Amino acid sequence: MRTGLLRFDGTVAHDPAIDAWMKAHENALGAIARTWFDVMRRCGDEVRELLHDGCPTACFGDVPFAYVHAFTSHVNVGFFQGASLPDPSRLLEGSGRFMRHVKLRPDRAIDAAALRILIETAYADIKARVENGE
Repeated sequence: MRTGLLRFDGTVAHDPAIDAWMKAHENALGAIARTWFDVMRRCGDEVRELLHDGCPTACFGDVPFAYVHAFTSHVNVGFFQGASLPDPSRLLEGSGRFMRHVKLRPDRAIDAAALRILIETAYADIKARVENGE
């Protein structure tokens, strides 16, 4: 059955390309990205991953729920269905139809508990969408 969800071919349990990406980003921004991608990896047994458009991307099966990307001065923790996520701490930025992101900088504090909840909520949301045949 074809659904409206974005799907990626080539997801795997552990993508060596992501390890290479992390190794290439062994600085403060890379450490931030690694921390939050590890949270994504631990969301559930069904988490798969791939490097998509140069970004470590976490998926439920073949459906992406979140990614990290390091820029020059910040890291984005992005959510593929972020526009529909509850965000009581108002961490999410962006105005796209679906995607939203949280911008992290080494010199600024972040509400880590709220970001962890956003990641876990994004995973649960995608899992429910897939299991409900969306």
